[in-house]
Amino acid sequence: CNLQPKDAAKMPESAWKLLFYTVSWSYGIYLLFFTDYPFFYDPPSVFYDWKKGMDVPTDIAIAYLLQCSFYGHSIYATAYMDTWRKDSVVMLLHHVVTLTLIAFSYAFRAGQGAALGGAALGLTPSPGSLLNPPSSCFPGRFWFRLYWFPLKVLYATCYSSLQLVPNIPFYFFFNALLLILTLMNIYWFLYIVLFVAKVLMGQMQEVNDVREYDVEDSKK
Repeated sequence: CNLQPKDAAKMPESAWKLLFYTVSWSYGIYLLFFTDYPFFYDPPSVFYDWKKGMDVPTDIAIAYLLQCSFYGHSIYATAYMDTWRKDSVVMLLHHVVTLTLIAFSYAFRAGQGAALGGAALGLTPSPGSLLNPPSSCFPGRFWFRLYWFPLKVLYATCYSSLQLVPNIPFYFFFNALLLILTLMNIYWFLYIVLFVAKVLMGQMQEVNDVREYDVEDSKK
């Protein structure tokens, strides 16, 4: 295929992320809909019978390991390997927050499926990283990250957790991280809205990622 040099340079990055999100999304769907876990239809269930030091089922531990490994690598990759974009600093912060959330959730057993639920509901393409332009995942990003994520995950962690475990540890710490991720989801969604607006107003003659710097800017 006849790829432009800048697109060819991004091909390994996009291919790797496509592979990872296909595998992790499929595994998340399996856990949510093809096992006995009621997390999707009953999000507060992640806090049922919660206790310190509780065992984490092997299949959920695999989800933790998969996500932690990826986001640990992504911190390095975003800083030193991937194409630098206007949102790269926010992307780095996203990876750090996500890794911290998942790792501490596992360490403190903050709801046996808390990290799983957040990951599985967010396993549509991660912040503009799979395909360009960002509008390629417009419906999925809105539905998963701006509707289901607050409706399922934030409701369970912010409200239900206190009802079921009044003295649950690190309540504000975990919910602060989840709210930061929500703000980032809104930030990236605005990029998609900007792209769609430019297309509808005829300001974009070819498909470009609005997060990327102009050629002139990159030379400065």
